[in-house]
Amino acid sequence: MDRTFVMVKPDGVQRGLVGEIVSRFEAKGLKLVGAKLELLPEERVVEQYREHLEKPFFPGLKSYIMSGPCFLMAWEGKGVVAIVRKMVGATNPAEAEPGSIRGDFALDIGRNVIHASDSLESAARELGIHFSAGELVDYSRIDEPVLYE
Repeated sequence: MDRTFVMVKPDGVQRGLVGEIVSRFEAKGLKLVGAKLELLPEERVVEQYREHLEKPFFPGLKSYIMSGPCFLMAWEGKGVVAIVRKMVGATNPAEAEPGSIRGDFALDIGRNVIHASDSLESAARELGIHFSAGELVDYSRIDEPVLYE
């Protein structure tokens, strides 16, 4: 099974959307294998968003991500990266489909509720930034035999 990294950003946490977001992924059949609520330190924010360091919006992004708690998650499932990205919706909420997390809950690209890894490589990198190996749990969901062939 594949794993991916998902983060409910400070606006999503502040708005009380963590439970709704977790419920959507669980209802889809994905398996939660790690989760924690924390205020992210600057070093991890810089590492998380390293591809944006030189972009003009980075200082505001860093300030925003560090402005309140984030809910960090590791999800597991067959094809989980693509499934989660589809459920999350387009980065710009104005382009996100109704029914997606951003389509239902976000209005502004700078406050778009959630981050999700965009590839297996990004997922491995981001999971390594935010979780130690001992923080991710291996187990079987009782419904796995009916979810997969």
